[in-house]
Amino acid sequence: MLQQNYIQPDWPAPNHVRAFTSCRSGGFSSSPFDSLNIAQHVGDDPKIVSKNRELLPNYQKFNWLSQTHSSTCVDLDIKGNTEGEVLKADACFSTMKNQVCAVMTADCLPILLCDQQGTCVAAVHAGWRGLADGVIENTVSKMPVSAKALMAWMGPAISQRHFEVGKELKETFINYPLAFSHHAQITDNKYFVDLYHIAQQQLFDLGISQVFGGEYCTYQQENLFFSHRRATHQALNTSNIIVTTGRIVSAIYID
Repeated sequence: MLQQNYIQPDWPAPNHVRAFTSCRSGGFSSSPFDSLNIAQHVGDDPKIVSKNRELLPNYQKFNWLSQTHSSTCVDLDIKGNTEGEVLKADACFSTMKNQVCAVMTADCLPILLCDQQGTCVAAVHAGWRGLADGVIENTVSKMPVSAKALMAWMGPAISQRHFEVGKELKETFINYPLAFSHHAQITDNKYFVDLYHIAQQQLFDLGISQVFGGEYCTYQQENLFFSHRRATHQALNTSNIIVTTGRIVSAIYID
């Protein structure tokens, strides 16, 4: 469901669980970060980014992670809103009210989780490295609820038709053959990979049967989302070696 500059998950979460993904419009940043870039680490004006973040619902309670494509998940009930502390992680969870779990993306897959009673929520940054290293499994194992009680929403990520990879990545995910299709025009072991499919299968394997989302493409829907791969292709076309783009944020909290 798209409302103004945000996408809200279409899932049966309790009413007191708030969840959304920001879109790229409606902020203050100039090109190539136009306009609702929420990342401080991509070269945008820090003061402008702070103004953009203030547009987010419940922005005072966000916990901003320093993401490194790891499988690390932090408990925000212990680490949340600690003044000056950098939270190096790619996932987080909380059982407390108004403790916003959030991850930034620009092609990687954001996953939001909550249990059926709305007592625990989590946000996961799931790029291919995180999926390979078990970021979903690590997050679910730390949450103080049964995996079978969880539901998941897969937010905007790059779709299979735009995510070309090499043979080594196919071998990394050898247990997910249906996630790969061969590049018909290229014979040198190039494939297209479906992050949504891999994540969905990993969630199913953990006992999470309610999995929603997966209908967006950050690469193709340029008016809605930032895309690092699209920015890379645009830079190559202009002989520009500097790749710059903003980030969207996917967030969830208990109201």
